[in-house]
Amino acid sequence: MNRRRFLHAAATVSTGVAAATAGCASGDSNHPPPIVATTAGRVRGTTTVDGYAFKGIPYAAPPHGTGRYLPPRPVTPWQGVRDTVTDGPTPPQPATPPPLEFFAPPIPGAEYLNLNIWTPDPGRSRLPVLVWIYGGGFDTGTVGLYDGSAFARDGVVFVAINYRLGAEGYLYLGDGVANVALLDQIAALHWVHDNIAAFGGDPDNVTIAGQSAGAMAVGTLMTMPRAAGLFRRAIMESGAGNLCYSADTAHEIGTRLAGKLAVAPTRDAVAGAGVDRILAAQLAVMDDLARQPDPQRWGGEPGCRVNMWRPTLDAATLPARPIDAARAGAGADVDVLLGHNGEEGRLSLVPFRSLDSVTHDELTTAMRLYRLPVDRAVPAYRAAYPGTGAGELLAILQGDWMYTIPGLRSADTRSGMRASTYAYEFAWRSPQFDGRLGSCHFLEVPFVFDQLHDERMQWITGPNPPQHLADLVHRTWVQFIGTGRVDWPRYDTARRATMRFDIESAAVHDPYPTRKIWEGVDLY
Repeated sequence: MNRRRFLHAAATVSTGVAAATAGCASGDSNHPPPIVATTAGRVRGTTTVDGYAFKGIPYAAPPHGTGRYLPPRPVTPWQGVRDTVTDGPTPPQPATPPPLEFFAPPIPGAEYLNLNIWTPDPGRSRLPVLVWIYGGGFDTGTVGLYDGSAFARDGVVFVAINYRLGAEGYLYLGDGVANVALLDQIAALHWVHDNIAAFGGDPDNVTIAGQSAGAMAVGTLMTMPRAAGLFRRAIMESGAGNLCYSADTAHEIGTRLAGKLAVAPTRDAVAGAGVDRILAAQLAVMDDLARQPDPQRWGGEPGCRVNMWRPTLDAATLPARPIDAARAGAGADVDVLLGHNGEEGRLSLVPFRSLDSVTHDELTTAMRLYRLPVDRAVPAYRAAYPGTGAGELLAILQGDWMYTIPGLRSADTRSGMRASTYAYEFAWRSPQFDGRLGSCHFLEVPFVFDQLHDERMQWITGPNPPQHLADLVHRTWVQFIGTGRVDWPRYDTARRATMRFDIESAAVHDPYPTRKIWEGVDLY
């Protein structure tokens, strides 16, 4: 597999606290799957061991033609009872190549603006709600990888949403349309507000959460005027609303795509090229951008993928960079839990090449592209992580630039706000690839979802990950979703209290040895 295709695949991987009542009808043949009435029509789910599941519920109309590149429209009501028992269609996206194609195979179909729900019991009322936004570099992902059973088991109504990706979600042509993917997410949140009570959830106690690009979407939604009031809490795992394009850069990307398709840079013309040609053109543009590395625009530095698609600054939908809007008070009333993994970059580096093959020149090139002062950054990183080679340092450096430092800056803006902010670091190291995968990107997800026995997740965790750590991490997320509180001090700039999750977990103060070297460096 070539480098660009592997990194694309790796990004795809990177897609009431009370327990459910004793006597729940789950798995009991005497209690048939329930029928729930939504604003568009009735749906029938399935009975599970831990509650009930409803899958593939449309929250917006299926996009067709030019509509694939336009904001979502309301779903068309249906008559009778609709069976919602299997995952719905997945948004168009490039195929995931081996060895990762088993993670979430694509499901064809037009109604890919859909969502899945797990609930302890639709007959319950006012349970806390978690809405999950998957990651995948803004161009891949699917709800099919995420099983909400453990959240339902522990008294949370779990919702996972599909939304448009790549060009369909982020194409910008300077024509007054921007951030369609984020508008999909907002449409799904409106659907949740209007319907989740019928599934036992509390529309006034909604937490949005995501990992990687999903976390960046969460951080962006927190500052979007159209999303205000649709959620009460936010969880950001390895991402913090830190990636967005200027209108000029986004327009350049859109024009390049139209050029690859040999069509006019209009939505009608792009849509007329057809889905398969557009997906191929996306990869071709990504290859071009990788030859022109620019982390402040689209990435491409050693061992890191190009982020061709991102949210775009736009007066109507995203009027300010999320970090600037947060400093001005946007999202100040939202409780936040955010964090990162200790060696994020190893997911992109270790399976594809040996860390030992990374050169000192590649490390310093990445530092220079990140706009770090190389003469000070190299000794600072070597002092902070003694005995590590260039490849191991590059894995940490990538994580610092993309995830850790943006998360800290986001947390710093919230220091002293009335709403709570909590920080974590996931430090447990996977034994996979002879122990070299380490505490890589995405590794916390199986622990958050208590999915350690899912064979897909064991590709990254190994066969015997510590269940007691999953119990702690999952319980912490459930506690935060229900109450906005966790069992360690709030984050502030004086102490920077952070929970380090590992075999032995503990709260520590300011565990960021290279934080100061990034002061004054523009990450956006």
